Amino acid sequence: MLSTKELKTRRSRRVRYRLSQSGGGRPRLSVFRSSKHIYAQVIDDRAGKTLATASSIEKPLRGKLKTGADVEAAKAVGALLADRAVKAGVGKVVFDRGGYIYHGRVKALAEAAREGGLSF
Repeated sequence: MLSTKELKTRRSRRVRYRLSQSGGGRPRLSVFRSSKHIYAQVIDDRAGKTLATASSIEKPLRGKLKTGADVEAAKAVGALLADRAVKAGVGKVVFDRGGYIYHGRVKALAEAAREGGLSF
C-alpha cells in the first residue's frame, strides 16, 4: 500500500508529464498549496528558470488578507502572479495543478490568473 505522500507525488508527476507532452513549449504555471498558504510560479522548463512568483506570505498581501489559506487569498495570489507574468512578457502558459483537484483554492487562483491576462 502506498502512502499518501507517494500517491500525491505520482499524481503530480503524471500531470506534469501530460503537460510536457501537450504544452508546446509554453511556460508552466505551477501551484503549491499548504494548510496555511498558497504559492504559485511561472516556470520556463526549457531554460530552467522561474519567470514570475507570487505567494500569500508576501508583505503586500499579508496586510490585506485575513488568512493565507482561503479562496480570497488564492484570488489575490493569482491576480498578483498574472500581473508579474505579463510584465515579464509571458502571455500563454500551461496550468500545472500539481496533483491537486481543480477545485476551491486551486480553481480560484487559476480563474484570477486568467482575469489578470494569462491565457491557458
